[in-house]
Amino acid sequence: MKKQLKVVPLLVGACWLTACSDDGENGAAGQDGSNSLVSISALSIGDEQCPLGGQMVTTGLDINGNGSLDDNEIDSEQIQYFCNQSSNKLTAELIGRFQSEIYGLSAAEIVDFHSQSKRIFVVNAQSGKVDVLDGSSLNVDDGVSGAGALALNNVSKLSELDVSGDLALERLGGVNSLSIYDDLLAVAVERGDTAGNSKQGAGYIAFYRLDVSGEATLEQQVEVGVLPDNVVFNRDGSLLLVANEGEPNSAYDVDPEGSISLIEIANGSPATQAMSLDFKDFNLGGARQDEVSSMIKLNGPGATVAQDLEPEYIAVSEDNTKAYVSLQENNAIAVINLVDKNIESLLPLGLKNYGLEHNKIDASDKDDRVNFVAYHDVYGMYQPDTIQSYQWQGANFIVTANEGDARDYDGFSEEARADDLTLDPMHPQIAAAQDKTQLGRLKVTTSLGDTDNDGDFDQIVSYGARSFSIWDGQGNQVFDSASDFSRITAAILGNDFNNSNDENKGDSRSDDKAGEPEALAIGKIGDVTYAFIGLERNGGFMIYDISNPFAVSFVDYIVNRDFSADFEINTDTGGVTGDASLAGDLGPEGMKFVAGQDSPTGEPILIIGNEVSGTTSIYGLAL
Repeated sequence: MKKQLKVVPLLVGACWLTACSDDGENGAAGQDGSNSLVSISALSIGDEQCPLGGQMVTTGLDINGNGSLDDNEIDSEQIQYFCNQSSNKLTAELIGRFQSEIYGLSAAEIVDFHSQSKRIFVVNAQSGKVDVLDGSSLNVDDGVSGAGALALNNVSKLSELDVSGDLALERLGGVNSLSIYDDLLAVAVERGDTAGNSKQGAGYIAFYRLDVSGEATLEQQVEVGVLPDNVVFNRDGSLLLVANEGEPNSAYDVDPEGSISLIEIANGSPATQAMSLDFKDFNLGGARQDEVSSMIKLNGPGATVAQDLEPEYIAVSEDNTKAYVSLQENNAIAVINLVDKNIESLLPLGLKNYGLEHNKIDASDKDDRVNFVAYHDVYGMYQPDTIQSYQWQGANFIVTANEGDARDYDGFSEEARADDLTLDPMHPQIAAAQDKTQLGRLKVTTSLGDTDNDGDFDQIVSYGARSFSIWDGQGNQVFDSASDFSRITAAILGNDFNNSNDENKGDSRSDDKAGEPEALAIGKIGDVTYAFIGLERNGGFMIYDISNPFAVSFVDYIVNRDFSADFEINTDTGGVTGDASLAGDLGPEGMKFVAGQDSPTGEPILIIGNEVSGTTSIYGLAL
């Protein structure tokens, strides 16, 4: 077997994938909450082959989908899907990078770009500030790779916005999100309550006016709901939408209601007050209680529906008539009617079936190998974090990064491992669930799975779906990337797949949520619409062609990380053991696609905020 030094960035794939399943037939649409009408395999299994880019390729995986890699080896046969004959030649090359030298403290989270001044605005979350970077000198000819990409630091910080200081209010906490439309910048700031809870007070939106040089002047401050976690302008800039998560405190004895705030923008100026959309009508006894599906996870102790629903992220439809709000902990999406300004519906997302061959998972961090298995009666909640929307054939579609998230507080926790569950005596995974090299280590919820209410678990339900999905406007799934992310990273990185983002520890996240797809951006280049999906734990991002949601194809995987670097980051204190600067970009949290007409390079770029490494990276995109 051929040994290769695993120093990255890696540019993988760049090929069209055709739909193939384990029996060589095209996948079919299904209503099982899993995969439907998809191109299943970036990687086929064993001796089976799928035609990619006009040639037949294999993966080096055995018949069970297991890798045969030694710890530091890459089998060249496993990357034969480079597919040089592909007609899809999108390339992504690192052309700019800023190193804050702040590790583990969310120094680079959500990002946006001001096209007039060519400045990049970056949430430096825990500091309560926004960093302002100079993007004006970015050049497509400055692309770097390998060790040069790991060390790149060619973007300068010009200034910072002290949002907490500008608002001059007591109990303000971290900055959570920002968004720019034309010359208006909106920044979301959390606030504590008067009882000493750090995030349970009404938050604020700070509006700044940006001049042509990018200098910011505070123009308005507007009170919104509890824990504003995401802000987004609608498509014409006439409205700002805010997802107020309403997260409970650690003791779970204070649980604010989740809500959506709407702030009108008239002639470019924001209103002084926000309109609030809440979920009270969905409470037990409320006028809309019958609209709450039993498939929506509601498990907060003593919580009403309005308290339990936690808005995470917002996407606005291209026709500006709808907004889609991810309710991550609840495994659902809320649909907002932007014409009538009301909550139109709650869409349950269902469960992903890990018993299907194309949805195989590696569920253990203790098996010392790549080991994909189809486990019957084991499921994953989709639980999307970032959410986006686009149109095809005039219809709205929703794109989700299916990260997953558990409620795990001092006062209440739903989190357990599979070997903690009392399974139904007929459950097919009784033995596997007691084996730490199989299912025993898998993190699962204790709030779902007892389908017949007899006190034992008929289903094993885990967090996240280890994928990204596309849904129609009614919440029907039309695509899911199945096990692509894990198989692609396993083929390229071997036992470094499903790695943590605070140290290089090999396969340490298979038992949790694997690579954790979180960041998501959509961009159109020429006639092709691309989805860029960041893997929070493993690092790097996937690129898919989603122009037709019923014919999606994998394009590339790019990661700027050295998995051999010796370091460890304490994400509570920011303390570092070893040299984390050698590791590259860790924990992609936020992404921004900038079209060529707005970009300083004249070509499209992708900006990524990496929260664990505190770096902001900029990729040039070209066909």
